[in-house]
Amino acid sequence: MSSLRWTLLILGGVFVALLAWWERRRPRQASARAQRSSTRESVPANVPRAVRDPPLTLPEMRARELPVIEVAPRLSPAPLPEVGDDAPPAVPEDRGPRTVPAVSEPDPDGAPADAAPDMDAAPDVDAAPDVDAAPPRLPPAPREALPELAAAPPPVVEWPPDQQRRILALRLVAPLAERFAGRSLRQALAAEGFVLGPFAIFHKPNEERRAVLSAASLTRPGTFDMDTMDSQHYGGLSLFAVLPGPKPPPQAFEELVFTARNLSERLHGVLQDEHGSPLTAARIALLREQLRSSTAAS
Repeated sequence: MSSLRWTLLILGGVFVALLAWWERRRPRQASARAQRSSTRESVPANVPRAVRDPPLTLPEMRARELPVIEVAPRLSPAPLPEVGDDAPPAVPEDRGPRTVPAVSEPDPDGAPADAAPDMDAAPDVDAAPDVDAAPPRLPPAPREALPELAAAPPPVVEWPPDQQRRILALRLVAPLAERFAGRSLRQALAAEGFVLGPFAIFHKPNEERRAVLSAASLTRPGTFDMDTMDSQHYGGLSLFAVLPGPKPPPQAFEELVFTARNLSERLHGVLQDEHGSPLTAARIALLREQLRSSTAAS
């Protein structure tokens, strides 16, 4: 019974202490709420929040002070050294009338004895050399003469008579609406070993300078002029080999086809047979077989 009493007393004391603490805190909360409500009532409800909040102020930016650079005072030019006694006197700038010195009596020979020099006379050019004059131009040194290269001998063209010869021919024509420029044509032929020779056409010689292949213009008369070739245009070339020649017929034919293909790649032309038909792989095989047959028959 006594323990229950003490428990009730302790709980009653705790309750009284909490009540006293709560009563002391209520005035503070009431004053804080009153202050908040007064602040809200002072600002109208329709004013946006951006106006309610205090404006954001940036820190004041001050210009950075630049260092002061002191400029040194301009120095006056140094005075010229004084002229010594041995220097010639300065010429006075007096432009007044000049007096002509008196001339003494002439001598018996007719020339005056004390004739004064004429101040207005032109100075003698040969008396003193001109320091500022340009030095004389020396003649250019003779150049060493370079040895001249001997001209290459022209190719030897040994074609058999008309009754015994056989001609293997191909054509290289320019694309439609175009023509070969003379300079490009000459350079392409030279790159393949052709040189201008007899009959005013190009020939491709072998090691013995004997013509294996020949190239003529498709435009009559088919010749070339080295003086005017670079300025002209050509419709195509006629490449041919005359048999019998320096090489056997099969080798001459292969050389002809190989050279024609190289020229076609250089000039971007179109290859044809001697009748103007496209030079296809089948056509080349047929020409090779015909040549082999005719050679075996002969």
